Amino acid sequence: MKRTIYIETSVVSYLVAEMSENILVGGHQLVTHAFWKTLPNYSVFISDTVVIEASCGDEEKAQRRLWEMRDFSVLDADTKTQELAKYLVKEKAVPEKCPEDAVHIAVAAVHDIEFIVTWNFKHINNPFMIRKISSVVTKHGYSMPVICSPEEFMEAEHD
Repeated sequence: MKRTIYIETSVVSYLVAEMSENILVGGHQLVTHAFWKTLPNYSVFISDTVVIEASCGDEEKAQRRLWEMRDFSVLDADTKTQELAKYLVKEKAVPEKCPEDAVHIAVAAVHDIEFIVTWNFKHINNPFMIRKISSVVTKHGYSMPVICSPEEFMEAEHD
C-alpha cells in the first residue's frame, strides 16, 4: 500500500511559478520540481480548499496549477473536517485570520493522511505551531499527520 500525502497549495504554487531570483525561494522551487517527480510513488490527495486557492491569481498560472493536480484525489471537507478546523482556530493552533490553513490540516487528519507537505512555514510547518496543532488534532481523536516541506519529505524518504 502506498503512503498517503496531502499536498497543500504552496507546493503546487512553487511548482508553476517563474523561477525566483531569491536564492531561498529558487531553491524551494527546484526541490519542488524534484519532489513532484516522486509523486507517482504515493497516493496523493488535495482538498476543495487547495483547488479554490490554486484557481486564484493569474489565469494562466491557475490553469497550470490545476493541470498539475488533475490526477490527485480531492478529499471532502465534511462536517467532521469543518468541526476540527474550527477547533484548530478556536484553540489558537492556527491564526483566526487563516482558517484555510486549519482546513488543510483538518482534511488530512480526518481522512487519516500520513503526511501534509507544505512550504507554509508561517502557520503550518512551524515548530511552535506544530505542537499546538498536534495537541488539538489528537485531543479530538484523530492521528496527527507528519507536517513537512518537500525537502524534508525527500530527505526522510531516502534515509
